[in-house]
Parts: sequence; structure tokens; C-alpha cells
Amino acid sequence: MIRVILADDHNLVRQGLRALLDKSDDIDVIGEAVDGHEAIELALRLHPDVLVMDLAMPRLSGNQAVERVCAMGLSTRVIILSMYSEEALIRQVLRNGAIGYLLKCSVMEELLLAIRAASRGEMYLSPAISGAIVTDYLAYQKGADASDLFEQLTPREREVLQLVCEGHTNTSIAHMLKISTKTVEKHRANLMSKLEVHDVAGLVRMAIEHRLVFLNK
Repeated sequence: MIRVILADDHNLVRQGLRALLDKSDDIDVIGEAVDGHEAIELALRLHPDVLVMDLAMPRLSGNQAVERVCAMGLSTRVIILSMYSEEALIRQVLRNGAIGYLLKCSVMEELLLAIRAASRGEMYLSPAISGAIVTDYLAYQKGADASDLFEQLTPREREVLQLVCEGHTNTSIAHMLKISTKTVEKHRANLMSKLEVHDVAGLVRMAIEHRLVFLNK
């Protein structure tokens, strides 16, 4: 039996995915998460075989959550389910450790194929995704340099950036991340320096344009 966790901030989406997976006799949905942090917590506690995760979630995006799950050395394999089809973004997600990427416009039966492939350690991409992405991913795995904006930011900077773009204050971010307000201010200053912007509006605009964050749909 393939043990699966579903992570999406929309209840109706999770219900639809669960209804599909519950029809399969080899897949067991053992948990659901509404944001990236909860997805990580469930993965740590339940050790699923596969984590199916939306890219655009509050607090911690699917992209950041993928990176953390893989960095923790869990055996869980991550499949991203997303409405975004930009090649640069998909490359980024694969580099961070995802083993599958499905477009939400895909036939839902593809999800079953992707989960089964992931459980075997095999990559699965929606057919609409260019094969050039796989070539790029394989080159990256062999040591090719990566210089995109996402990889120039530290994991904590990415987390702070997501929360800033969601409209949280420095004090609120400090409370959520259990760090000092001064530390949050330092991260914001570093973000503005790295992204070469001078105010919060510019920071948010840059983050959205370059898919560094994903705001709630």
C-alpha cells in the first residue's frame, strides 16, 4: 500500500483528490495539510511514501516545503501539483528535490500514475511539460551551476519573503518564526539588497514576477 499525504490550502481540492485516490486499492491517504509547514510536520510524523503538494500555499510555498523535506533526509517523495507551467519554475522545483510535477489541467488519472511512479523512485512529469526540463535537471544533478534568484536566497530569507508578501508585519513574522524582530528586519534588508529593490512594494512585485513566492489564489 502506498501511503500518501495531500497538501493544498483549498478544502474542495483536497476532497476531490482524496475521492479519486480512495477509489484505488493500492493507495492510502493518511493525512491532509493546508500549508507548507503542516505538510512538513505531517511528513516528519507519519513518514508517507509520497507527498502530493500544491505549489501555491500560505506561510511556506510548496517549493520551499519540497526543499525542506528533501533536506531532512526523509524517504518521502514529493509530487508538485500546480497551475504554473513555466519551465524555469519547474526546473527550480525539480532541483529542490521534487520527483514529479503535474499541471492541474492534467487528466486526474495522471495523478495515480505519478504517485505509483514516485513510490518506485521514478520521475513523472505531465506530458505537456517539455523534455528539455528533464535534460536541464539531469545536467544540474551532475554539477551544473544554478544562478537563479531563488537559489541566491537562504531558506529563511525565502520564508520571510513569503510572509512579507502575504502582508504580515515584522512583529507578526517574528512571532510565527520564533525569532526576534531585529532578525526579521535583517532578513528583509538582505532581501532588498539581493533583489535590488528599495521598498516593500518593490520587494513584493519582484517576488511575484519571478515566482519567488506564491500568494493565496
